[in-house]
Amino acid sequence: GLVIDGRTLAYALEPTLEDKFLALAKRCRSVLCCRSTPLQKSMVVKVVRDKLKAMTLAIGDGANDVSMIQVADVGVGISGQEGMQAVMASDFAIPRFRHLEKLLLVHGHWCYSRLANMVLYFFYKNAMFVALLFWYQFYCGFSGSSMIDQWYLIFFNLFFSSLPQLITGVLDKDVPAEVLIAVPQLYKSGQ
Repeated sequence: GLVIDGRTLAYALEPTLEDKFLALAKRCRSVLCCRSTPLQKSMVVKVVRDKLKAMTLAIGDGANDVSMIQVADVGVGISGQEGMQAVMASDFAIPRFRHLEKLLLVHGHWCYSRLANMVLYFFYKNAMFVALLFWYQFYCGFSGSSMIDQWYLIFFNLFFSSLPQLITGVLDKDVPAEVLIAVPQLYKSGQ
């Protein structure tokens, strides 16, 4: 592990030492930046995101964490005694730090699964619709006439673009939450 305080971090984040600090941090399983300013926190997240081309997650519980949460790709705010500034600036909000495991492993896995299914669904829905219009053009001799009334077209997109997503969002859970907590490796397979 690497523990670095704010004064040392000020030197480590200089452009000449940035790469060495990042190389040292990559070798560690955990990096703890203590007594650092909000700007230093956001700079650490930015350096990791930009130099390593990695997706970053920032977790904060107060107003001093807002800049770090906003720089990260995904921000999680913990509602706490310091106020709601971190929660208001974050993508996700949790009441206690202990809920982070469930947020990442369970809801993260389900989110990946649902998004992948929705992308495939939209692709095939639109492909079938375009194929229908394409084959109709052979029937009408490529005259450009409309096969479907505009109201039917609106209801088609409304029905097939809203109801399946609502049903999938509520009911689609490929693996139960207990299994996802017990076997965290399933999160990686979801990606």
